[in-house]
Amino acid sequence: MSQPEPRSARSQRRRRNQIRRRRATVALLAAVLVVAALVITLSSNGSHPKVQGTASNATGPPSIEAGIESWQLAAPISREVVTADGGRLQLLGGLSAAGNSLSSVYTLDPSNGTLTQAGSLPDVVHDAAGAMIGRTAFSFGGGSPSTFATVQSITLPAGASSTPSSGASAAQLPQPRSDLTVTSLGRTTYLVGGYDGTTYLPSVLATVDGRHFSAVAALKVAVRYAAVASLGQSIYAFGGQTGPGPGTTAATTAAIQQIDPSTHSAQVIGHLPQALYGAAAFVLDGHIYVAGGQTGEGQTLTQIYEFDEQSHRVQDAGLLPQAVAFAGSATTGTGRGAVGYLVGGEVTHQSGSFQAGQASGSLQTVISLRPSRYGGPAGGAASGSPYQGHLLIADRGNDRLLVVNPARELLWEYPSATKPPPPGGFYFPDDAFFFHKGTGIISNQEENHTIVQIAYPSGKIIWQYGHPGKPGSAPGYLNQPDDAYLLKNGEITVADAMNDRILFLSQSGTILGQIGTNGVAVHNPPTGIAYPNGDTPLANGDVLVSEINGSWISEYTPSGHLVWTLHLPTVNYPSDPQQLGPDLYLLADYDPPAEGRILTIHRSGAIVWTYDAVAGDAMLKKPSLAERLPNGIFLVNDDYRNRVVAIDPKYNTIVWQYGLTDVSGTAPGLLSIPDGFDLLLGNGTTPTHLQTG
Repeated sequence: MSQPEPRSARSQRRRRNQIRRRRATVALLAAVLVVAALVITLSSNGSHPKVQGTASNATGPPSIEAGIESWQLAAPISREVVTADGGRLQLLGGLSAAGNSLSSVYTLDPSNGTLTQAGSLPDVVHDAAGAMIGRTAFSFGGGSPSTFATVQSITLPAGASSTPSSGASAAQLPQPRSDLTVTSLGRTTYLVGGYDGTTYLPSVLATVDGRHFSAVAALKVAVRYAAVASLGQSIYAFGGQTGPGPGTTAATTAAIQQIDPSTHSAQVIGHLPQALYGAAAFVLDGHIYVAGGQTGEGQTLTQIYEFDEQSHRVQDAGLLPQAVAFAGSATTGTGRGAVGYLVGGEVTHQSGSFQAGQASGSLQTVISLRPSRYGGPAGGAASGSPYQGHLLIADRGNDRLLVVNPARELLWEYPSATKPPPPGGFYFPDDAFFFHKGTGIISNQEENHTIVQIAYPSGKIIWQYGHPGKPGSAPGYLNQPDDAYLLKNGEITVADAMNDRILFLSQSGTILGQIGTNGVAVHNPPTGIAYPNGDTPLANGDVLVSEINGSWISEYTPSGHLVWTLHLPTVNYPSDPQQLGPDLYLLADYDPPAEGRILTIHRSGAIVWTYDAVAGDAMLKKPSLAERLPNGIFLVNDDYRNRVVAIDPKYNTIVWQYGLTDVSGTAPGLLSIPDGFDLLLGNGTTPTHLQTG
């Protein structure tokens, strides 16, 4: 057993330790100050231009990933009741695209889009509200077309059943009521607002059995078509219609109303950034979100807001890839695993940065909403976006280049009144890529048979190769150039498609190297390549070549040595392959037997993943380029549906879109046959082709 330490020695040791701790603290603080000063200096003196929408380290409620499911409903529908039963959704009644009220009841499995006839209601109805109480789905009120007070119910089987159920008239509301909204707190269901055919109703009703009702509060602002959600012990109503407006408009409110059933009170606690109605509200990961809706003037919206019930703050949380109002909505799951659904809906008209998806009419789409794993916290115009920075689009059908930000705002256009086109015109820009930390753009004009380098953002022509409008194979000539890149060594590589060759050019226009033989359209590496449309630079300095004729992908060294080649018999038209990792590649099938698809393939030829929606807004039509963003999302130009889309491969959903589907135009928010894109981050890097100049 050791002897105890003398008291004086213990005191001296404690003092020495205290001195060491103080010195360490001072040193740590000094280091922090030095690092902070260095960060400030770098931030203020950095060489990279600031780009709107760069990533933030701020924390807060999550933004939302909203995705168009790769399947669609059997027919367009809106203003239906949607209830959730475990992981399934029930669709009751609604309005058809022809404007007819429905009595049908369907069960929808959102994991795969399976829609099953579950029965029918005794009366056709739309603009009702509904809830699941036990095993019974209730539809409260509604219209067909006149507003009525009937409560309809249908008891659904616990498991899958092929026998449809019969609905029943279960009860009557205290008065006719349509355009109402329903939410639940515990075992009690609350009916909020509505319309009796003449009057906008302020009353909030409560029921525990779907058959008996009591008034528990009165709204300060009587509304119909409000978005409603409950959190904690309160109910929140967002916006709504307050009356008719002049002509075809509607009087709407931006008011946020809080209802406390325990004290039988309601009050206005804040306002949305804009008045709207026909939106939907969800509780996801313990936060309230309001999605879509439309203004009193009929503009259908894509905005998603987050509402903080403590501070009453409203902030941007993302954008829907499809404008929608008057959709059926419900939430499955709880907490971080909660998923909201917008089922069907309507679009009146769209404009500006809000527009996306189908232009007008009733919808067959189903949109899922979940906390985003990549979109950062809510707050700011870039919240929820699958990309940060500036997106360059080669808008081929409009003979122009565009730059847009994550909020779908147009930032730059070329040519323009202040940025004239190059000699010989700017025609058929097939691709465009940033270079030199975003200070320049290289673009190949396929049918103009030229390559140009343009200073960004001034639009000044830096370099040009080829003879505008004159195809050829002699030095100085091109024939349908595709995918022109500026490499780090200053050389330009291009797939000279109709000449069946890959060229390496100097800045003086000298041909430094060539893969393939002029006019020899046969896959015979390394001397013959057949109609190449891709020459993607790889990190090791090689190029990845796609050949349309015969469906081949090959890797070559710059000197023309073949590294490997792969025939893809199930791919009809391979376009612009990209390397994702060791032996893994991404490519677009531009013209398969159906419409268009995106694939990842192994070098062995095995298909690892496919996006191949066969119908509806999720379907692609002749996509020519797909690239993976740093967060794993695939960005795709969907050429012949006039849009650029982002696809989340985890859920196979379109989570962002620029352009109206199947609508071409030159106004902000519209495209015509976009055929290329590139992404510039705030630090001046181009993450999808880091190996270029």
